[in-house]
Amino acid sequence: RKRPKPLRTVVAWRGRAEWDQVMVGLYCGDGRLQQEALDRVSAWKSRYGPKMPLAVDCTAELIRCKVLDSSGRLRSHELILSYGLALVRFVNLITERKQKMVSIPLRQLAIEVDIPIWVVDLRHELTHGKLPRLALCRKGCDVVLDWLRKTYWSRQLGNNLCEESEEEEDDEEEQEEMEANTELDSDAWE
Repeated sequence: RKRPKPLRTVVAWRGRAEWDQVMVGLYCGDGRLQQEALDRVSAWKSRYGPKMPLAVDCTAELIRCKVLDSSGRLRSHELILSYGLALVRFVNLITERKQKMVSIPLRQLAIEVDIPIWVVDLRHELTHGKLPRLALCRKGCDVVLDWLRKTYWSRQLGNNLCEESEEEEDDEEEQEEMEANTELDSDAWE
């Protein structure tokens, strides 16, 4: 008996290789490769629009802050605002998915999705209080990027960045599974 082919999901990236390349580029620490990966994510966003997974969007914004920071083109205050906006958006977008009809405190939601409470407190300071020090914004960015890597990117890749499947069928199955998992932005983080 022939196994029915699963429905295919249309995604903005060409395949697993491009996805892997962007993930490695974003997290490699080399400003030039990070910028190339950011350019690729921008292309994905133009193709995918509002369907872009939140994790990809948040990762790109945070990496963009790090690239700007390492460029030396922005002053401390401008960097705090840049990191701040990216961190506020991350906390708001990630916890928004867990909000129901009744408002749940962000700190409680953060515990549920395993985001450190101090990141939520940092978001609160950025939104309602005095702007924090740049060092704290940088640390928050690093912690959130690590959370995104572990919670989203590594899950998409089966916790293996470099392994190439030798058989074409395995590649196709992995691609289908990865494409199915791109729905993480709406449900799996819950």
